[in-house]
Formats: sequence, C-alpha cells, structure tokens
Amino acid sequence: MLHIHLLPRTLDLLWDMEKQQSYTTKMLLLRFYFIKIVRCEEDVYNRTVTFLPLEENTEGKYLVKKCNIYQIQLKHIKDEEWSVSVVAPFPEDWFSDGIVYPKLAWLGNELLSKLAKWSVEQKPSEFKNTLSLISVAKYSKVYQDLKEKYKEMVKVWPEVTDPEKFVYEDVAIATYLLILWEEERKEKGLTKKQSFVDLGCGNGLLVHILNNEGHPGRGIDVRKRKIWDMYGPETHLEEATIIPGDSHLFPDTDWLIGNHSDELTPWIPVIAARSSYSCCYFVLPCCFFDFHGKYSRRQSKKTQYREYLDFVAQVGFVCGFHVEEDCLRIPSTKRVSFVGKTRTYPAAEGALIDEQITQFINSRRSCAVATCDRRVGFNHEHHCGGLCKEADSGPPEDETQTAGTTWMPGFQPREKVEQVRNCASLPRDFVDEVVLSVANLLLSAAPQKSCSDEQGGNMNTWNQGESLSLREVAEHLDKEILKKLKSEYGGLQTLLKNNHQVFEVLNGRVHIRDWRKEKPPSKTKPEVKRRLSAEAFKTRLCWFFIHHPDGCSLPSEACPYAHGTEELRQSQMIKKKKHIQ
Repeated sequence: MLHIHLLPRTLDLLWDMEKQQSYTTKMLLLRFYFIKIVRCEEDVYNRTVTFLPLEENTEGKYLVKKCNIYQIQLKHIKDEEWSVSVVAPFPEDWFSDGIVYPKLAWLGNELLSKLAKWSVEQKPSEFKNTLSLISVAKYSKVYQDLKEKYKEMVKVWPEVTDPEKFVYEDVAIATYLLILWEEERKEKGLTKKQSFVDLGCGNGLLVHILNNEGHPGRGIDVRKRKIWDMYGPETHLEEATIIPGDSHLFPDTDWLIGNHSDELTPWIPVIAARSSYSCCYFVLPCCFFDFHGKYSRRQSKKTQYREYLDFVAQVGFVCGFHVEEDCLRIPSTKRVSFVGKTRTYPAAEGALIDEQITQFINSRRSCAVATCDRRVGFNHEHHCGGLCKEADSGPPEDETQTAGTTWMPGFQPREKVEQVRNCASLPRDFVDEVVLSVANLLLSAAPQKSCSDEQGGNMNTWNQGESLSLREVAEHLDKEILKKLKSEYGGLQTLLKNNHQVFEVLNGRVHIRDWRKEKPPSKTKPEVKRRLSAEAFKTRLCWFFIHHPDGCSLPSEACPYAHGTEELRQSQMIKKKKHIQ
C-alpha cells in the first residue's frame, strides 16, 4: 500500500502555491478531486507527497488507479538551500488524455520549474480558487464528455478566430453552467431544465451546446456569424441590437448569460434584476466597459482587471443579488466570473431596489463614485451602503427614466459591421518606417551581440542585437507614430507581431528574429498549412538581405524570402484569384 508522507510545513508550502496558480497546475496539486492525501506524522523527514489518482466507479466508490502516480519531494541541501523534485515511479504506466492527465514530460518541463519558482515567491493571489462553486469531480467528467462530443467543431470552424481556443473555452463554460444549473435544480427541487438568454452570444457555440443538452434558450448578437448556419434549427440565435431598457427585459427567462459581452457586461445584472424577481445571471467579464462607454480607472492600488471585476460585482450587489465569484478553467487570462442566483431583499421591496439601481447608474454617469473597497464577499449593507448614500446626495436629474424605455441615453451598442483595426490598414510606407526604426534600435541598443555560425568551414558572425521591452521600444518612438498606432487595436505590439519576418515578441520583449533557429516545416503539419507555406516561398523580398548590416543569416537557397528581385516568384494566391475572375 502506498502512503503519503508529508511534513506540515511542506503541505503549507504546496497549498499556498496551489492557491496562486492556474487551473492546469491546480489540477496536479492538492485541491484536485481525484487526489487523496494521507498524512503520516511518523515520517516527517521524508518530505514527500505521493499523488494517487482516484476514479469513481458506477457504485459511487473511489478506486486507486495503478497509472499516473507521481511524487513531489522537498529536500534540504544545506543552510538555506533546498531542492524540489518530481518523480514518476512507473513511467511505463503513464496515460495522458489532455484533459485530466497531462503528458508525462509536462511534469518535468513545466511543473518542476514552476514549483521551484513558487516556493520562493511571496505573491498573494487576487482571485478565488478555480471552480469553487461547483463539484470539481462532476466538472471533470462532464467536460471530458462534452469535449469528445464537440471536438469535430474544431475541424469545420469557419471563423477567423482560433478554433481550439474558442471551441474548448465554450465547452468549458457550458460544462460549468450545466453543473451549476443541475445543482440549483436539486437545491430548489426543480424538475424542468432552466431557460436562458445569452446576450452578446458571438459565435453562438455556447447556445448550441446548451440547447443540445436540453436547456431552452436563445442567443442574441448584433452581428450574425458564419458558423450560425451550421448549427441547424434546434439552435436558436437572433441577430438584433440590445439597448438596455424596458423593451429588452426577459420576464420568462431563468438565467441571463454574459460571456465576454463587452458593453453589455455591467448591464446584465440590471437587466436580470428588472426582468423578474426569479431571474438569475452569469457574467464573465473581459473588455472593460462602464454603463455609458469604456471603463475609466479610479484606483491605483489594484490592477485594472481586479478593479473592473470589483465594479461588476458591485453592480450585482446594488441590484440586490448575493454575488458569488468563481474562477473558470478556460484557456484565457480573463477567467473570473460572477453568479447572481439569490436576492438580498424580499420581493415586496423590488421598487426600492429599482430606485437604488437608477441612482447608482446616474452616479456612474456623473462620476460620483465612492472610493471604499468594493471587494466581493463583504456584507451587502456595508459593501454598497456608502455608495448608495452618495448617489442620494446629489445625482443629476433622473435621466435614466426621462428617456422613456431607454435606461441610459447615449448608450453605444457594438457596431453591426465590425471594424478591422489590426494595423492591416496602415500605409505600407508607415509600417516600413516603424519596422526599420525598431530594428535599428534593437541593433544599436547595446554593444553588438553577435552569433557565430559555421558555414562552409568559415566562422561568420551575425548581429542579433539586443532585446527590449515593448515599453522601452515605445519610449524611443516619435509621439505622432505612437498616436497613430494607438488608433489601431493592438498598437505597437500588433504591428511588430504582424512583421514576424523581422521580429519575435515573447513575454512582452521584442527580439530580432534569427531564422537559423527556426524549426524546419514539420511533416505532421496540416496539409493546408504546408501547401500555403510552399506557395508563399520566395514571394516576398528578404528584409534582412536589404536592411540588416550583416545581411541575411541564411544562405539564399535556405531563406524562404527572396534575396533580390531576380529570385521573386509570383504569389500562387494571386494566380488563383485571377483564374477565378
């Protein structure tokens, strides 16, 4: 029988690390549902934690799996020097499914280095643990089933967005909601599955999954997506503009969903509160919007993301909800969600709450906002009482009601036709000027950092330049250039990433790309990508051949770009277009 030997201080160390980290790592640390820890005080010198995967059988009993056993060991070397190691005693039995169990190499290449880093960090987390409001065991099983069910969507995804990210993210959100709603039905003794409306539903995949799983509901978005036609008539999607007001209430709906709903995000608790006393909401904030436009920061002691989350939570409190915060397991940096499923007031006091909501919206419009701490979890009366009093003290005349059915005159919904602002519309001469300026900056930022490469028996040096942070690069550019870039989504970073022939942007730092370090095209690469790569070969001039003081780091026959106009080939894409015409 395998035991887990654990020194109390080691447990505390690992637990602190677990509370701070992403869901992938949490899955492998103490909190995850299938890990069972047995604490044996008699062997405190071993300082080893052994993780035993448990799986639930059909009878509800947990059995130890014989595969995927691993250990984390903390060892004292001398003085203040310690080492941490990860050991898989039976690597031949390791199984990876990409969901619950990672690849074995991940333990050594990723987890080990992170454990070493976290063990010396003093960095408290701003956020809740992942999936704190639902059963993690149920989540893992349902997610695995849904991922298998909808994995084919990745192959047929017609949008320009990354299919793997968006498909699996929506599968994860759907999983969360399905379990949340299942537990709500048990709590309230409901037999009928909850209805919903997804406001700002985007690609509609979340609606598609929820409809398929038996929940009646629909999605509404200002703009129809290509993929909508692929779902079939059982998925209910509507192309319409939502203006917060009396004409957009949903009295017969159980739940409102705001999944990266942008300008509608702060309005969703308001719409839920005014739709009916029983209407609940789920919101996953992403872009920062206030009631009337972009959200403006008001504090400097918090990150912008944390401050905005606190604002969205505060809206829910003002609307009379018990707001619960949770952190989802999705491939996104914006993973914090809010759930409002119960009220802080009896139904008879609805008119008072409605007046409070109106005053709060007006206070935001006039920037009369209290500076008290609005963290989730405080008592509701203390949490928003000061703000409500401030709103009472001098809000503007009741503008939100004088506009008839519209709660915020001047509210700007998303444009029906999406503007593409990814630096692609910038003049070519302007882009070339910025690229050359940044490249020269990197090449002259420090004494020449040369890289040796043996070609034909001779040692040739090629200047790689220095790496600089995006901020450092921006500080050296002309203000007018930065102003022009600021009008484009992504700005400087997007422009540099678009020019990937010249630059690499990694972890916020800009590097000159060295094509000798690029991996050759993989034989396993999808056929479409391999064909496009072959068609693009030598269709553009090599920037390094023309501009770099040492020329190109690759010989002409190995460089994918043309060393001179005589090597240029006509793009196959242009030929195809001409043929079609």
